Amino acid sequence: MYFRMIIPVRCFSCGKPVAHLWEKYKSRVAKGEDPKKVMDDLGLERYCCRALFLGHVDLLEKVAKFRKT
Repeated sequence: MYFRMIIPVRCFSCGKPVAHLWEKYKSRVAKGEDPKKVMDDLGLERYCCRALFLGHVDLLEKVAKFRKT
């Protein structure tokens, strides 16, 4: 079973919806594109939204090991 940590639906600071952009961002960066260019193309202009994407770490796989049964 594959788990992933969910990106917040909206930016914590400005409230802009960002969750729908996460998969596109993640796949393009994994292919080797520059994160700055990808964020520019996706329309992430504010530094708070950019920081949210750059600071997000998928941790649910590690956390799921300790769930209650």
